[in-house]
Amino acid sequence: MVLDNIRIVLVGTLYGGNVGSACRAMANMGISRLRLVAPDPHIKWDEAERMACHSEHILEGRQVYGTLAEAVSDCVAVAGTSVREGLYRRHARGPREVAPDLAALAEKGPVAVVFGREDKGLLNEEISSCTHLIRIPTSTVVSSLNLSQAVMVVCYELFSSLGKYEPLKEKSELASAALRERMFELWRSHLLRIGFMEEAKADHMMAGFNRIFSRGALTQDDVMILMGVIRQNEWAIDHLL
Repeated sequence: MVLDNIRIVLVGTLYGGNVGSACRAMANMGISRLRLVAPDPHIKWDEAERMACHSEHILEGRQVYGTLAEAVSDCVAVAGTSVREGLYRRHARGPREVAPDLAALAEKGPVAVVFGREDKGLLNEEISSCTHLIRIPTSTVVSSLNLSQAVMVVCYELFSSLGKYEPLKEKSELASAALRERMFELWRSHLLRIGFMEEAKADHMMAGFNRIFSRGALTQDDVMILMGVIRQNEWAIDHLL
C-alpha cells in the first residue's frame, strides 16, 4: 500500500533514455506510478522504451501534466529533490533520513517525489510547492547525479525504509567446532603426507591454515567440500601414483 501511494514525478525531462531508466529503477523497488510534467516535446519515446527493460508497463501507464501543481494536486506530501544550494534549499535532508517520514505519510495518501530537469533541476517556484526537500549526498567533485540514478537512490531508500526485504538464507547450517576440527585434522594429515610441511613445523603451519579459514563462517557444506578434496587427493595418491 505504501509503495503504491508513491508518485515519481519528472519535471521537464529532456531525454527519453532517462525516463525509461527511471521506470526500470522504479520497478526494481516496487514503485509503479509515474507522472511527467511538461516533458520536452521532442523527447524520443522509442529510446525510453528501449531503456525501460521489464518495466514497460510503468512507461505505458505514465500520466502527463502541464504543470507541477496539477501533477501533485492529490498528494498529501511533495518531496522535491535538488543538488543546488540556496536560501530556500537549506532545509534539505538526505534520502535515508527522510524516507521513513515519506513512507509514513504514504500510509495516509499519495506522496509525490519530484525530480527536476537534467540541465536545470527544479526552479525556485517549484521548490516552494514542496513539503520536503531531498539532497542526495555525493562527492563535491561531481555532485550532480544522472536523473535515473537519482530516482534509483530515492526509490531504494523508500523501499528499504519499509524493512520488508528478506535476504536469502544459507541452505546449509553453520559448521560446528567439532566438524571444523575434523577438517583441520584431515588437512594436517594430508599436508604431512605430501611433504607440504614437516612434523616439527606442523603446528605453526596449521595455525596459519586455521587463520585463513577463520576469516568467515563456514557452513557444513563448505567443510564437507574441503574434506572431500582431501579424501579425493588421498585416493588419487593410493591408486594413481
